[in-house]
Amino acid sequence: MTDAIIHMNIRIEGDVQGMGFRDFAVREANTRGLKGWVRNRSDGSLEAVASGPQKTVEDFIAACMRGPAGARVTALNLQPTDAPTQMGFTRRPSV
Repeated sequence: MTDAIIHMNIRIEGDVQGMGFRDFAVREANTRGLKGWVRNRSDGSLEAVASGPQKTVEDFIAACMRGPAGARVTALNLQPTDAPTQMGFTRRPSV
């Protein structure tokens, strides 16, 4: 049995900007073969959309909870979302 494909919007809060978190997320997602994107938000959080097999997306979310060295994640907010339209996993401009 294969994992169902899911699409998850992930808001990452805490000390997460200026720590290389976006590059970390891109590496983690591309290593797992996920589709989606990551960007900084003006409120100091990061936002990501990850799409792929449920277990793989869950593994990516767990990696985001740890974050790169120096980051301190205080909260993760998860919401189902629409599938991303682009291939691969990329950085988007900040909003």
